Amino acid sequence: MSQKKTAPVKRRDLLAGAAAVAGFATVGLLPGTAAAATRQRPGAVRPPSLSTADKAVVARVDARRALKHLKVLSDEIGWRVCGTRQEHAAAKYIAGVLRDLGYKVTLQPFGIPDKSLAVLRAGREDWQSAAAANGAVGRAKGDVVDLGGATTVTADLTGKIALFTRVAGQELAQAKAAAAKGAVAVLIQNVRTATYPERKASTFFPNLAEPVAVPVLGIAEYHAERIRGGVRRLSLEVTKHTGLTSYNVLAERKATFPNPQGKAVIISAHYDSVPGSPGGNDDGSGTVLCLELARVLRRLPTQQDIRICLWGAEEIGLVGARHYVKQLDEAGVAQITGCFQNDMVATSHPPAGTYWLLSVDGANNTTTAAVAAAAERLGYVGQTKGPTARGSSDHEAFYERGIAAGNFSWRGEEAPSQLEPVYHTPEDTIEGNISLPRLQVSLELIGCAAYEVARHR
Repeated sequence: MSQKKTAPVKRRDLLAGAAAVAGFATVGLLPGTAAAATRQRPGAVRPPSLSTADKAVVARVDARRALKHLKVLSDEIGWRVCGTRQEHAAAKYIAGVLRDLGYKVTLQPFGIPDKSLAVLRAGREDWQSAAAANGAVGRAKGDVVDLGGATTVTADLTGKIALFTRVAGQELAQAKAAAAKGAVAVLIQNVRTATYPERKASTFFPNLAEPVAVPVLGIAEYHAERIRGGVRRLSLEVTKHTGLTSYNVLAERKATFPNPQGKAVIISAHYDSVPGSPGGNDDGSGTVLCLELARVLRRLPTQQDIRICLWGAEEIGLVGARHYVKQLDEAGVAQITGCFQNDMVATSHPPAGTYWLLSVDGANNTTTAAVAAAAERLGYVGQTKGPTARGSSDHEAFYERGIAAGNFSWRGEEAPSQLEPVYHTPEDTIEGNISLPRLQVSLELIGCAAYEVARHR
């Protein structure tokens, strides 16, 4: 057998290899911490059978640390609608965390469509809602008159705010009828769909075929419940947001071993939210999972680069992830071993007790296989399902370029379409929709899976 000449081994590579052989960075862990990593995991049906590399991850990941970031994103910043100052504040915060961890961070800008948004004040509460592009901008205030599902109006509404229940296809008629009777603004409460009757209705952009002279808002079911529960007077302001830019937050740490082909593993989530929602689970949970895994993986030895990618503008059509992938040439595509996309990874909704491995075509790939194997090692037998065919998240953008990608999420047992009732609503809060135990499981599964892939070429 012929022998090939090899390049001289650098001292840093020897040190990295020594750390790997000595326990894949379990060095530095307290004995009690290392032992805790081998105990049966919360909710697991059997004890784990962990590799040394798994122990390095499991002993470090902590959902409580991730929760600190989620409090900033969901409680302090709140609504993170793409292109708004709140989304930009979130991007700045995420970038700062990753820079502090030692990652090389870049903000990748891209343009997005204009939109009209409203802020409502009810007593001491502030709400956000989508607003019709063909409605008026500016401020309004007044007592609320509940007109239910009417499409015509006979009463005098001068100086009042009209509240309707949405009648599909009749939004323009409702808005014009109220404006003609003197209403200073129109609120149209969204209604649940026949397809998903268990889900509360979110805010929506009323599609008006012609201009209406007053603000027209598409409010969430939650907002209407609060108004009908005793809110008699409201003030509101509609702003048209134009010339908008969103950002992908891209962070990278290089492999500790020689990586001549620049192979990379991506761990990702989207950080924007829909109008009106503080995005606790969707997708603040996925975002903070990425931040916590960035902390855990930053110094562990790998054969591949680690990329932590937080996408903007997912909620309007996977815009950020598609922009990122579009910028890749074929060499850049070939470098990506897999993209682990995390979307809604911590709901506390009791029926959403299955952790789904989702690929666009339903076929196994590097990411879904790695998570399934990690679940087996961790003892989470029976809690995961898949791979199952489903898009509707940023992994689609990678699949479209032939890159292995999966979306990982807690959902109902029967089908991945079974989401929590507060999906995309103002009630998607930390208090109302976040489970720390489920977030911990998600951290362990993705952390062990992504690290296992990154350890090899």
